[in-house]
Amino acid sequence: MATPLRIDFISDIACPWCVIGLRSLLVALNNLDGEVEAQIRFWPFELNPDMPPEGENTTEHVQKKYGSNAERSAAVRQAIKEHGEALGFTFNYGPDSRIWNTFDAHRLLAWALPQGKQLALKQALFKSNFTDQRPSNDTAALLDAVREAGLDANAAREVLESGAFADEVRAEEEQWRANGIQAVPSVIFNQRWLIQGGQPPQIFEQAIRDIITGNAKEA
Repeated sequence: MATPLRIDFISDIACPWCVIGLRSLLVALNNLDGEVEAQIRFWPFELNPDMPPEGENTTEHVQKKYGSNAERSAAVRQAIKEHGEALGFTFNYGPDSRIWNTFDAHRLLAWALPQGKQLALKQALFKSNFTDQRPSNDTAALLDAVREAGLDANAAREVLESGAFADEVRAEEEQWRANGIQAVPSVIFNQRWLIQGGQPPQIFEQAIRDIITGNAKEA
């Protein structure tokens, strides 16, 4: 009989390591097929809540925010691309790649939760942002991701136009920051064990095995 496992996945659409972390987690869960019954819930975290509507060039943003130089930024992006390829995901970074505001994407993920479509939408949003290089604050791009996830685009448009779920998203972001989450991805298992960063599948698989067998150390 499969062991129930709650997974709280705190992340941002603009975070490439969140893509890698999620893809690794899904590989680990696939390897544990039949051993665990996982329920993944996605929670919002904005890396750049004050990002203007026009966004920023990715290289310039990283240099300004993290003090990185162009060569180091390029090396990191190459490593991200390689990690993505190994996990079946394509990062199409280029000189004109931009980082955008992600608040509306998080509102749509909150809307998708009761419909059981958060995972599908999350993956569609990652693809739109990183593979297709479409702005994560663009209504057309967001609605295309909604359709790809098998959700009602007309209902999603109403969410975007009405401002629905804005208060919920802000409250959830504040909740996690108040609980000490300052970096993403942050993955919490059964509300007790935390793994951070874009870890490889084996790290997630071993952690889950330790949890379901009672061998996990207290955080």
